[in-house]
Formats: sequence, structure tokens, C-alpha cells
Amino acid sequence: MDASLIKPDDTWMLWAFMAGWAAVSIYLEQKYKWASKVTGAIIALVGAMLLVNLNVIPSAAPAYDAVWTYVIPLAIPLLLFQANIKKIWNDSGKMLIIFLISSIGTAAGACIAFLSMQHSVPDAAKIAGMETGSYTGGGVNFAALSAKLNVPGELASSAIVADNLLMALYFFVLMMMPALAFFRRNYRTPYIDELERQSISQENGVSDYWKRKDISLKDIAFAAGTAFVLVAVSFKLAEVIDKLIPSGDDAGFFLNLLNGLFGDGYLMLTTITVLAVTFFSRFFENIHGAQEIGTYLIYIFFVVIGVPASLPLLISNAPLLLVFLGIIVLFNMLVTFTVGKLFKFSLEEIIVASNANIGGPTTAAAFAIAKGWTKLIVPIMLVGTLGYVIGNYLGSMVYFLFK
Repeated sequence: MDASLIKPDDTWMLWAFMAGWAAVSIYLEQKYKWASKVTGAIIALVGAMLLVNLNVIPSAAPAYDAVWTYVIPLAIPLLLFQANIKKIWNDSGKMLIIFLISSIGTAAGACIAFLSMQHSVPDAAKIAGMETGSYTGGGVNFAALSAKLNVPGELASSAIVADNLLMALYFFVLMMMPALAFFRRNYRTPYIDELERQSISQENGVSDYWKRKDISLKDIAFAAGTAFVLVAVSFKLAEVIDKLIPSGDDAGFFLNLLNGLFGDGYLMLTTITVLAVTFFSRFFENIHGAQEIGTYLIYIFFVVIGVPASLPLLISNAPLLLVFLGIIVLFNMLVTFTVGKLFKFSLEEIIVASNANIGGPTTAAAFAIAKGWTKLIVPIMLVGTLGYVIGNYLGSMVYFLFK
């Protein structure tokens, strides 16, 4: 029986909280200096974590599922309306390298975690494989690999709690890094430096970036209408292709690769949106407000990713899982930041690449938005979405290595 003040089936109250707290987080970020340094993303996330652990809101509810099912797919095309592939090819190519380096860090961490804790954690090989996929792509990979590897339901539930909690904590660490002198001293920070030059006379750079802009009813209609059409077409096309192209253990590598590339709704959505924006760039460039609407939807998502972090459930059911997954996240960070430094990647590129691995492309894009690193939004979204495909293969390889 759920002991929270707001019950899981109280949909309107939960939506009021999610939408309202996202709005409050944006307001605080733009109004106060301390909040702009912490960022509205962290305020949204931490607020949800506190309320769920104080039993004010439930840790699971259909309203939260609706955010993953509807809000995130709509936010993705809105944030890609300026994704003219001709303009970003060079940046995306560079981001792919650091993203792949980061995914190697995830796999290395999973191997170390398995070797050091295989006798302490039940089904350690399955957890290592499942979390390698999750911390390379995202929740899509967690679900796919947990089903493929037949992970017991109770173990999968405990793992998702630990997964979300560590993602939230690591997200907080990444948010704080650009403000620490050590990282500013040892890494290039071109995007931060540019922002500081632009807002040197501004009291709050975030507020200045999101200042009021020219927008009409037609802009809102075109932004929302186009986003809905892109999501519907992409998901339906991916659904058809998924049925046409065989997948699974009997299909072979090539067919599985084709199914992963063209049968995944999110990858198809990114592909179709980018193609549309590239070939019809004038239409999309004339739509104002798409980034603002998409960003607000992402802030609702930030509220939701803080919700599953139920500390009592984690402590009672799977304390060792937290350590196991912590090792994976730690090695991802060590490999990404060390190799990134050697290859002279900027601090901002390293951070969003690691974020895309651990939290998925949507959190990485939202991170870049929250920090004002607008030139990294599209490249990390494009590259990070490939993690959905890479994650399933990398996770399977780790599992078969240790099973």
C-alpha cells in the first residue's frame, strides 16, 4: 500500500507538481544568482528526490510514465529544429570520438565491478550486461537487456532504483565540475569562456540567454504541430520496420544491427527530424519558440528522473547494487576525463559525452541547455542517440564474457 500523501492514481495532482515544480525551478534559476549557479535542472531534480523520500509524492505512478512516453518524444524534435546537419557535421564527428571513449569506460567499469563483486551480487553477469547497456544508451537499453537476459523482477526493480539514484548523483557532480578551479585550470573551457565574455556585464547569464523573444500564435502552432507529426511518423515507421526486419538471437549480427538502427523509435525520430530540418531549413528557421517549449518539457523530465530515487527501498533491498553500479560510473568518469584530457577535448565536450553515456542523449542535451552550451546540444543529441544501438551490443558482449 502506497504511504505517500499524493497517491499514484492522483494524476492531476502529480501533473500539477511536475509542471509546477519545473516552472518554479526555471523561475529560481533566472531570478537568483545562487540558483543560476546550481542550475534549475538540479533544483528540479533534488526537489523531486526530497519529496519522494519524505513520502509526499509516490515513487512510481502512471503520470511519470506519461512523461517518458509522450513528453520526451515531443521535446526531442523541438530541440532539434535548428539541427541543420550541414552545419554540425564537423562537431558531431568530434563528439562521436569522445562518446565512444566514454562508452569504453562504461564497459571497463562493468568488468571491474563484476570481477570485484561477482560473489556478493546475485546474477552479477546479468547486472553487468544490463547496466553496461543502460550506461551507454539509456532506459531503452535497460528494458531491452533485462528482458533479453531474463533478469528476475525483484532484482531488476532494485537495479533501476540504484541506476536512477546514481544517475541523479552523477548528474549533480557533473553540474558542479565547471565551477571547480581544478577543472578550469586543467581543461580547456571554450564554451564557458565564451559565455562569460558575452555576459560579463550581465547579472545572470541564464536569464539573459532566455530573455523574452518575438513569438506568435503561428509559431506555437507550427512548433507543436510539427513536433507531433514528426513523432507520429517516426514512431509508426520504426514500428513497421521493427516488424519487417527480424531481430533476436537467431537473426544474426547484420539483421540485428539494421533493426537497431531503423526499428528504434527514438533513433528514427532523431534521423527524420534532422533530415527534415536539413532539407527544409528555411521553414524550421522561421519557427520561433521551439527551443523554449522543448526546454520546458525537458525540465519536467528533470523532475521525473529525481522521483525513482527511493532511498529506503534501495537501502533495504540492494545496498550492494549501489556499490556495483558506482564502480561502473566511476570508471566511466575516470576513462572519459583522462583520455579526453590526453586528446585535448574541452571540459564541456567531456562532460556532455559522459552524461550522454550515463543518462542518455536527452539528459545530455538538457545539460547543455542548462549550462548555455548551445553549440553542443545537437551534436550530443545525435551522437548520444547512437548509444541506444551501441548499448545493446556492448551490454550483450559484457554478459556473454562473464556468464
